[in-house]
Amino acid sequence: MKHILVPIGSKENAKNTLQYAIDLASEFNAQLTVFRAYQVISKAGTMTNVDEFMAKETQLYLRSTVNSVDRKNIDIKIAAAKGGAIESINAIKNEIGIDLVVVGPRSNSIKEEVFLGNTSGSIVKQTDIPVLVVPEGYKFQPFSTALTAFKSGILKKEGMLTPLLDIKKAFNTSVNLLLVKTPEYKEEDLVIDEALLAIKSTLNTTENVTTFQGVLEHFQSNNPDLLCVFRRKRGFFKKLWEKNTVLKSEFHCTIPLLVLSGAQ
Repeated sequence: MKHILVPIGSKENAKNTLQYAIDLASEFNAQLTVFRAYQVISKAGTMTNVDEFMAKETQLYLRSTVNSVDRKNIDIKIAAAKGGAIESINAIKNEIGIDLVVVGPRSNSIKEEVFLGNTSGSIVKQTDIPVLVVPEGYKFQPFSTALTAFKSGILKKEGMLTPLLDIKKAFNTSVNLLLVKTPEYKEEDLVIDEALLAIKSTLNTTENVTTFQGVLEHFQSNNPDLLCVFRRKRGFFKKLWEKNTVLKSEFHCTIPLLVLSGAQ
């Protein structure tokens, strides 16, 4: 894990998310980029240099946030980009490469009933980059047990497991696999990829209406400090994420959530 991106919102939790990312990056000696997108709406009679003004304000905010945390001698760069967050993140990925995005759950949302705000939700749903969602106020600690839940053992994209492999290697993490047979499962879904089997500590199979319900059923017995799922067209968030915002009543997670890339 060489490069971690941290999108920063305007909430107080931005400082905590950044500190978590720095603590994580220090374990891998990774470079860290702190990022924020800004929009400029042109109207008649407005300042002609509003674009320049917004760029400077965004840069100032990012520097202020970085200076408010313990940098731990980590190489931290800042990036302010005009336009949408998703387009900007993909541009950064194409330019310098991103191994992991670390985000807070709500970003700019102030609604207490929201688990994933629009920005965080769109990053998880619309990018093809591994994302680690860090609960508000959560402090970094080495990962002891990762519960990895999936409804299909097929891995069609090379490198899907790389972030999980990096974590397992760095922290000697136990990886507990949970295969959830949902009503629409296919026989081929029950064939687990050798790469998954190679890193497992335990393997359990359960039958539930959704993968999330399978996680809830087995969460306490596994007692994980990391929940790992796959981003797939018919996977964990198929119905939850028809829209970017996710309410706590629909889904919430009290431990870090690692969403691995790889649409199927």
